[in-house]
Amino acid sequence: MDLALLRTFVTVHRAGSFTRAAALLGLSQPAVTSQIRTLERQLGRPLFLRQARGVTPTTIGDELAHKAAPHLDALVEVAETGLDEESSMRTLHLAGPPEFTAERALPALTSLAGQDGHSYALRASFGTADEVLEGLASGHHDLTIATARPRGALLTATPLCDEEHVLIAGERWAARLGAGGPAGGGLDPDGLGRGGLDPGGLGRGEALPLENLPVVEVHETLPFVSRYWAAVFDACPAASGAVIVPDLRAVLACTASGAGLAVLPRYLCADALKRGDVVALLEPPVPPLRTYFLVVRTGTLAMPHIARAHEWLLRAAAEWS
Repeated sequence: MDLALLRTFVTVHRAGSFTRAAALLGLSQPAVTSQIRTLERQLGRPLFLRQARGVTPTTIGDELAHKAAPHLDALVEVAETGLDEESSMRTLHLAGPPEFTAERALPALTSLAGQDGHSYALRASFGTADEVLEGLASGHHDLTIATARPRGALLTATPLCDEEHVLIAGERWAARLGAGGPAGGGLDPDGLGRGGLDPGGLGRGEALPLENLPVVEVHETLPFVSRYWAAVFDACPAASGAVIVPDLRAVLACTASGAGLAVLPRYLCADALKRGDVVALLEPPVPPLRTYFLVVRTGTLAMPHIARAHEWLLRAAAEWS
């Protein structure tokens, strides 16, 4: 079986489209189509189902990709690295959410390069879970950090860590809501219906409806606030964003300056909480959590530079909790 045909097949399988595969391979779309048809004739079985948008692998196609992809990746590793690993530098392509990647993953990986003496180049990019997983499947990344576990056998996910979400506000809003400042211990989640914090009313004594309070978020849909309200109060918040900025670090800065309340990962606001820049409004018995996953293409952990980074991040994550 021609290895060039297998390489084209694996690229199409990962890209989910002849057009995207052609761009990745530097070939024309007709050439890619022709190679796939040739491989299908040799095997006597269809490998893909053609659809209006892209292609879907058949059962045989998935089986072949599962068997062939790791070996092809290993051959690429040998071709790019050569026999003398000491004289070569590998490049690790990492992708993930901007804040977590910048605050957690990148410092851990840059320390890896300095501590174990292995030289490798690091290239990072940011994106949503869907974006980074699609880029990984298409071969643009080696290792991704995602907040969703991928489906199918093409990608392999390992739980990395859980992040706790915290409802916070600046001192002015915390005092108005009765949180008592940095040392006040926050509002009592058991005070629901007794003047405490509830989905429709915030504060002690006089209720302050959430829709009358400014909210700082990363998107108009209020993903963090909505997830928190669903987990803690089993309800949807009736609110709209006062400040919408697509970066959690900016959300923290706006909240500390008094723009309103927000929900943030504890790792991101822990120092601000210690300094008193922001106040935790609630300390629920079971705080909302979100899991991060380390994701690779199945079989690529056989590549030393990917396996080393994967292991190092797992070790680092043990120190983050």
